[in-house]
Amino acid sequence: MTFKGVDHIVVRVKDLDAGIANWRDNFGLTLDRTSESVELGMKQAFFNLDNGGFIEVVAPLTDDSPVAKAIESRGEGLHVMAMEVEDRDATVKQLEANGVKLIGVGTSQVFIHPKSANGILVQLTPKA
Repeated sequence: MTFKGVDHIVVRVKDLDAGIANWRDNFGLTLDRTSESVELGMKQAFFNLDNGGFIEVVAPLTDDSPVAKAIESRGEGLHVMAMEVEDRDATVKQLEANGVKLIGVGTSQVFIHPKSANGILVQLTPKA
């Protein structure tokens, strides 16, 4: 099991337009696209990076969405760090053997629980 690199990071913000303006105007990134996920309860903006990764800025669609709850308890900031892995199933097995707490095992999105990663929600992203 090895992390191959950072695939992307997700930043949570209260206001998507303000978040877009910050990452575009202050940091010089180009907005690639925006979308909405009713299922996840969030609006998203994507900024591609030259190394193939991206920064995703997310804002809540509703006051009871997971992003809204995270903002309420922890404020704006790093929401998810997605790490690229060679073989997600093997990585999950190794992490479980190491006693790491995981979220979403058996689904299309698997995360290391923040309690096992120094307060960071880490997504395991299969290498493309």
